[in-house]
Amino acid sequence: MVAADNLQKMSEEAKFNLVAYLKERQKLCEAALDEAIPVIYPEKIYESMRYSLLAGGKRLRPILCLATCEMMGGTIEMAMPTACAVEMIHTMSLIHDDLPAMDNDDYRRGMLTNHKVYGEDIAILAGDGLLAYAFELVAIRTPEIVPRDKVLQVIARLGRALGAAGLVGGQVVDLESEGKSDISLETLNFIHNHKTAALLEACVVCGGILASASLEDIQRLTRYSQNIGLAFQIIDDILDITSTQEQLGKTAGKDLLAQKVTYPSLWGIEQSKVKAQELIEAACAELEPFGERAQPLVAIAHFITSRNH
Repeated sequence: MVAADNLQKMSEEAKFNLVAYLKERQKLCEAALDEAIPVIYPEKIYESMRYSLLAGGKRLRPILCLATCEMMGGTIEMAMPTACAVEMIHTMSLIHDDLPAMDNDDYRRGMLTNHKVYGEDIAILAGDGLLAYAFELVAIRTPEIVPRDKVLQVIARLGRALGAAGLVGGQVVDLESEGKSDISLETLNFIHNHKTAALLEACVVCGGILASASLEDIQRLTRYSQNIGLAFQIIDDILDITSTQEQLGKTAGKDLLAQKVTYPSLWGIEQSKVKAQELIEAACAELEPFGERAQPLVAIAHFITSRNH
């Protein structure tokens, strides 16, 4: 029976072309991001914002937002402003994360980091500009077909995912934990549930909110996204050890140099892979009630554990 179920799942996955799906959605996101921030006076700040925002990347976060909205009966148009906003917030976090006062990295997505090109002062302001505009974009560009109370919920979710209760809080504990050898699994989970998973969760849940998903479905989406968020970080930790700078697009081996406790340092690489796969399977189980409509989200979840950068 189990073998038959696995064959059925493989058959269903074979029908869905994830590579083509990601390529198509990535193209839509790139066009929307390019249009969202034109270069006007003072040109330097807009050029700096665009430098990092349009530097490529997988665009998984905006694509997750679009895919969830569509799965719940919404449209790409309804979700695109929020999808762009989460990518702006994510890009801000990368610009600031790479600063000398934080993780101090010279490369991101295969290019020099923002502060290496524009200086630390402009890089900080570029991150601030992207963050502020993200919320403005959701407020003024979300189509009127989306109820205003749903737009307000999205803005609140994004704010929480970003602030001290989310990404910022996770980053603080991460910085405080550097160089300490006695960091517990509980602390490590706190760091990454906040620093990485919180924004991924917001991408997915906000897509559902925009499509007026039920409370029960929002809870399913929350569990799905929390599981893929933690799996994403586990794989990131593994890739920091096993991949080259060329593959990652950023400096490899930085976790070891910074003496950071990671999932592989606690569990080993093979056990970390097993844990990540268990999280992905738990995530996909949450999507079973949605049937074929969930194919993109299921495929993206499996992609997270199979990627090499």
